[in-house]
Amino acid sequence: MTWFRFITICWRCAWYRLDLLARPYVPLLLRLFLLPLAIIPARAARGHRLCRALEKSGPIFVKFGQAISTRRDLLPPDIADALAQLQDKVTPFPHPYAVQAIESQLKTTVEKLFAEFNPQPIATASIAQVYAAQLHNGDQVVVKVLRPHIEQQVKRDLVLLLFIARWLSVFIRNRQQLRLVEVVEQYRNAVNKEVDLRIEAANTAQLKRNFPHSIPLYVPKIHWEYCSQKVLVMERIYGVPVDQVDQLRSLGVNLKKLAHRGVETCFTQIFRDNFFHADMHPGNVYVGTQQPEDPHYIALDCAVMGSLSEEEIYYLARNLLAIFEHDYPLVAQLHIESGWVPSDVSPHDFASAIRTACEPIFAKPLGEISFSDTLISLFSTAQQFQMEIQPSLILLQKTLLQIEGLGRQLYPQLDLWDTAYPFLRQWMNERYAPTGMWRRLQNKWPAWWEQIPHLPDKISTAIAQQKVIADTQLAQHQAMLDNEYRQRRRYQILIVGGLVVFAGWLYYQLVL
Repeated sequence: MTWFRFITICWRCAWYRLDLLARPYVPLLLRLFLLPLAIIPARAARGHRLCRALEKSGPIFVKFGQAISTRRDLLPPDIADALAQLQDKVTPFPHPYAVQAIESQLKTTVEKLFAEFNPQPIATASIAQVYAAQLHNGDQVVVKVLRPHIEQQVKRDLVLLLFIARWLSVFIRNRQQLRLVEVVEQYRNAVNKEVDLRIEAANTAQLKRNFPHSIPLYVPKIHWEYCSQKVLVMERIYGVPVDQVDQLRSLGVNLKKLAHRGVETCFTQIFRDNFFHADMHPGNVYVGTQQPEDPHYIALDCAVMGSLSEEEIYYLARNLLAIFEHDYPLVAQLHIESGWVPSDVSPHDFASAIRTACEPIFAKPLGEISFSDTLISLFSTAQQFQMEIQPSLILLQKTLLQIEGLGRQLYPQLDLWDTAYPFLRQWMNERYAPTGMWRRLQNKWPAWWEQIPHLPDKISTAIAQQKVIADTQLAQHQAMLDNEYRQRRRYQILIVGGLVVFAGWLYYQLVL
């Protein structure tokens, strides 16, 4: 089944002539292999062909198109415009199915649930479809309904991705560093959360608590009594999609302030809350324009949220600060301390390689430096020193690349470094200042105090475990010595026996 699916995807790529998109970058030998595709005509513009191929291939491929659509600065304009259609204008599914899903999930009719329900969807995405409605109390809401059979389609495509990852892991040279299977597993965990709208509702509620009465970010209210696995009802918001720059400019929105607030909001989610939106394509980010000189963001679709361990946040923040300050030896040291590269790597050689990769980038004016280019250059250099891909950082890397893409789209002169550096420096000072350390100790103290009565038992158990480990190691060592002794005795017997045989043969030849 997986092979059939793989062949189907390949045929669809051929049918839409996607080989033409990459033709200038394809090696000559591969071009000759693709030559038979010339019998299939290119039926439309390349951006439209790409979108149709992704949409026909399934929701996982649509989400890939959504992710790369945020980097208009890295894409040809026609392809960027076409991919933008995948954000909220995917081919809709029939309205009767939506009604059936709502009524079966919420156990009553649409008429009893809503005073008004518009049968025309206002947004159609890869996983769900969104309708406008009004509750009987007058609240304006949106109703999000999962696509039919979406769980099976996502599962099918994830099995395909896992199959491809395992297949590639057999043949590619640096498979241990790339950890493709683990990356796909991490992505599977993230995507599986999107097919349960209760998870999105809970994440939205948490993000709203993290930004109460916040000017930079507004999060809609969830109507929990109307939520289930396949249906989500939340407050309807009114704003402008973040990628509609011309419309924002015509409304007099302060785009420079908006771009800087986007960076600050993103870093606040990552470092202050350790709970960040990891699917920030323009279909999920709107701008409130009621006060054009003081604009704010509106966050939608919180199904995929990222978080890191305390150690990862610490090393990430210090790495970014060290990069900002051109402290390459510290960058190398942090990579080794965190286990991102092997401990036997020479810090001096690693720091020298990072300096060689980054200095040409920093030679540009600060406003022209791409944060994404710097990260990619850093990771490429680190992989030469056997750096393993960190699956837990995949969502974060994607988020940072998306936020820079959106920021530069809003305000091309955005200096991400100038915005991020003061934030990180302040965060480090607050976190490791005496007040910050005391606050963290207060959070940890109840758990430590709870463990105090159990310390004697834990110490006794640890001592017993160490004794068992020591006895086991001693027994293994003794067994190894016994085995070596037996081997030596066997060799001695063989040698002595050989000498006796040789002596007998010699005696026979000389005496007899």
